[in-house]
Amino acid sequence: MSSNIGFGIDIGGSGIKGARVDLDSGEFVGERIRIDTPQPAVPEAVAATVKEILDQAEWDGPVGITMPAVISGQVAHTAANIDPSWIGTDVQELFSRHLDGREVTVLNDADAAGIAEAVYGDERARKGNVIFLTFGTGIGSAFLVDGQLFPNTELGHMVIDGKEAEHRASSAVKERKGLSFKQWAKRVSKVLKAYEVLFFPTLFIVGGGISRKHEKWIPLLDCTTTVVPAQLRNRAGIVGAAMAVQRHLQP
Repeated sequence: MSSNIGFGIDIGGSGIKGARVDLDSGEFVGERIRIDTPQPAVPEAVAATVKEILDQAEWDGPVGITMPAVISGQVAHTAANIDPSWIGTDVQELFSRHLDGREVTVLNDADAAGIAEAVYGDERARKGNVIFLTFGTGIGSAFLVDGQLFPNTELGHMVIDGKEAEHRASSAVKERKGLSFKQWAKRVSKVLKAYEVLFFPTLFIVGGGISRKHEKWIPLLDCTTTVVPAQLRNRAGIVGAAMAVQRHLQP
């Protein structure tokens, strides 16, 4: 087994997940631990749950943490699917205090997944201007330039024909409206074409749970840019978090 082991935690609206990560391969070491996100998902309660996961894992080293929020200067500036009281929270201080002062890096969840894909996924993510997108409750995004992250892009909130992209084409919209893959792919195409006009990416990488069924909808897309499924699937956020603290990234 590799000695290059890190630990990542992914905070979501319904669950908080953590695992040891082999940073040579991007694979988990042992089982992933999951605990329901406390409700309400206020900072102190979430931080206590993060500590509970680390205690269960018997991990006392540095830890990377992802959140559904814009993180800049280690301060949360938005809060998606967690309590609004996160806005303005010094996340570095919060988690360091709960975790006995150990080294902590906190970053946006889509950004974490994006950097993990760049290192362990499709090699084309390491060259050119790549847009990584996660389709779930919303649409998360990460910009990669020659494999390097431009943090805190929020393409899911871009307004397209009077409606935010994620209100038009998230996988949650597909479920809620009972759309077929063909109907939903038409919406996704509209969103991707809008991104193309502004950013001219060399590649789109698409993740989120619905990427497991990529063969049912990626071939139906009619944008110009090549679209490929993410390879790390639901490992990406945790892996990217472990990478971020190892590399001392501080968005």
